[in-house]
Amino acid sequence: QVQLVQSGGGLVQPGGSLRLACAASGSIFSIDTMDWYRQAPGKQRELVATVTSDGSTNYADSVKGRFTISRDNAKNTVYLQMNSLKPEDTAVYYCRGTIVVERRASIYWGQGTQVTVSS
Repeated sequence: QVQLVQSGGGLVQPGGSLRLACAASGSIFSIDTMDWYRQAPGKQRELVATVTSDGSTNYADSVKGRFTISRDNAKNTVYLQMNSLKPEDTAVYYCRGTIVVERRASIYWGQGTQVTVSS
């Protein structure tokens, strides 16, 4: 059984910063790509950032230059550092991991965490 447990998030003023973390645990053989998604009220879930197993990253245009995704392979943890936050960044943020268990790769999701950017 694999779990992704998220931490961080909360309420921040525009221009502020937050850091999200997502820790994977369980019978993990290896972790491939890890992603952060977000879903705002009334909108579809969208991909925010991706980090591959070799550390390559990719970002949505809306967050480039403001958000940084990173991972600590020793801790099976992925982070999302969010700077210069805007009200439009308000959403529930979810981590997602492509994780190999007993030679089978499957997708796992975190529980979601609310990020609210408001004055």
